[in-house]
Amino acid sequence: MHTIAPHGGVLIDRIASPEQTAAYQAQGDLPKVHLSQRACSDLEMIAIGGFSPLTGYLDEADYLSVVETMHLANGLAWSVPITLPVTPEVADSLEIGQTVALIAPDGEWVGVLELTGKYTYDKTREAEKVYRTTDENHPGVKVVYEQGTINLAGSVWYFERKPHPQFPTYQLDPAQSREIFVAKGWQTVVGFQTRNPIHRAHEYIQKCALETVDGLFLHPLVGATKEDDIPADVRMRCYEVLLEKYYPKDRVVLAILPAAMRYAGPREAIFHSLIRKNYGCTHFIVGRDHAGVGDYYGAYDAQYIFNEFAPGELGITPMMFEHAFYCKLTEGMATPKTSPSQKEDRIHLSGTKVREMLRRGETPPPQFSRPEVAQILIRAMQG
Repeated sequence: MHTIAPHGGVLIDRIASPEQTAAYQAQGDLPKVHLSQRACSDLEMIAIGGFSPLTGYLDEADYLSVVETMHLANGLAWSVPITLPVTPEVADSLEIGQTVALIAPDGEWVGVLELTGKYTYDKTREAEKVYRTTDENHPGVKVVYEQGTINLAGSVWYFERKPHPQFPTYQLDPAQSREIFVAKGWQTVVGFQTRNPIHRAHEYIQKCALETVDGLFLHPLVGATKEDDIPADVRMRCYEVLLEKYYPKDRVVLAILPAAMRYAGPREAIFHSLIRKNYGCTHFIVGRDHAGVGDYYGAYDAQYIFNEFAPGELGITPMMFEHAFYCKLTEGMATPKTSPSQKEDRIHLSGTKVREMLRRGETPPPQFSRPEVAQILIRAMQG
């Protein structure tokens, strides 16, 4: 049995062998570039094949094509630019053709860049096209505005795949998740992206999707997120208790995604779907305001953007869901598609309202959140 082909047809592997790593490290005088947290996450995602077909940070032709058309220069769909921005001073100290040491935020030498290019770029244009706003208060735009003005291009090598410091048992790289899906006999797998704890609405759409496919790949993002997002360790405890009590054990795989969050809304929905395709998913859930933040995107813009690609071009099937809630009339979870209810018949709480309740030690109604999840969040918020 075979799983879905990765994006571009080949699962990229840029993890250096011990011999390669030793050879690079023997060159102790290599020029150094210090990575931001996002660039470091991107390096890891490139190396493990999560960003296939990318083998490194984008060159100028690919960068411009992605920003303007949501495709690489060769025509393959790709919606978010993966770049290594530096200051002019750093760029001037490097020569094309050099091997550059890549230094993580903690000071560790984690890989190398085979430098093939460096180019200036228009930050405002990137913000406008990728994030659909030039507002510096948008967390993704803020990162772009604060980063260096010159992008470095070239393929990368990542030195060592270390166990995740917090979640080693949930660290599945694309090659491993694909093997698991094959071993389980799953021919169809739906991926679910989350950076938040799962409430009943999420559970409902996951289980609706699960009715039509062989397995669910619950794939929370644990890379860099906003400061006010729920910490990854708290979220993981919520997922564990949910899967233990409320999901069939043989139909769900939980694993972490080490990518950084960009909050790019519609473009990030495409990006997240292609990443899950690389992990072996055939389907991907796109709900209300996927990867959104604030009021920058319409509630269903992240679904509409899939219509901008030709049928089959993405190679993964989006599963679109409307906003879910508990319906008092039908006494069950529903969406506007399936419920005759009006607003007053629906139990749904805003994120702000839920956070206020949790901080006060109040448990949200069971129609909104499983009580075991609420207790974990209460303890975390009051601790």
